[in-house]
Amino acid sequence: MIIWLASYPKSGNTWLRSLLSAYFFSKDGEFNFELLKNIDQFPSVKYFKDDHDLYVKPHSTSEKWLIKQAEINKDKKIKLFKTHNALCKIDNNKFTDNKNTLAAIYILRDPRNVISSLANHYQINKEEAFNFMINEKKTIHEKIENRYLGFSPLLSWNQHVDSWVENKIFPVLTIKYEDLQSETFLTLKKVINFLKVISRSKISFNREKAKRSIQSCDFKKLKNLEDKKGFFESMIKKDGSGRVKFFNLGKENDYKKLLDPKQIDSINELFRDKLKKFNYD
Repeated sequence: MIIWLASYPKSGNTWLRSLLSAYFFSKDGEFNFELLKNIDQFPSVKYFKDDHDLYVKPHSTSEKWLIKQAEINKDKKIKLFKTHNALCKIDNNKFTDNKNTLAAIYILRDPRNVISSLANHYQINKEEAFNFMINEKKTIHEKIENRYLGFSPLLSWNQHVDSWVENKIFPVLTIKYEDLQSETFLTLKKVINFLKVISRSKISFNREKAKRSIQSCDFKKLKNLEDKKGFFESMIKKDGSGRVKFFNLGKENDYKKLLDPKQIDSINELFRDKLKKFNYD
């Protein structure tokens, strides 16, 4: 069965994957980028590229979401998967169900800080990033040799959050990116204990390995690792001159310093309920 690490793009999913990869898939808690391959992304090109279907529309692969997940689950083992999909239906095709999903961890981030990260990642300006977040029909997809193989419906930020946090199909643990920053050990322990209960594991929490995982996934270390070795999940620059820095600002990403006051007012108004609900000042 699948346990999802779900989030809106640029909300801390890769950081949590890094921490969990180091904790679960290394001997000593020492992180390297290859460990991330133990927590794959779905949907992604690899799960559809060998099909004979033409996939001529951006959303064509949605017809096989559940089929592909059933194939993943054939061995009846518990697996962690990253996703940016909203928990939604497309053309009446469910993203997932309780036959394929055991639980989910949803990573939430202050939307005002998501804007600058989106702008950097997708090489757009902050106004375009803001419009990205409020677009109720927003999707991301990848086209390869005239076939649409990497389709993910995001919807708006508001809709994305609600789709996961309010769902009643399976258990969801919601954590805040900001808590992962300020209380990394306690938040990681909370996630690992949730996974332990959900998976009915008898393995006790390894405090020392958790600490080593946190140390090896420090933002500066991840940034230095990307500088030295590159990061295979970073975006290729539009001019083809290299890759966009994935680990970019870290704690320096402060919307109060980076966003226009009018833009802050707009997002405060549009996301007022969520900002209040999740205690974002």
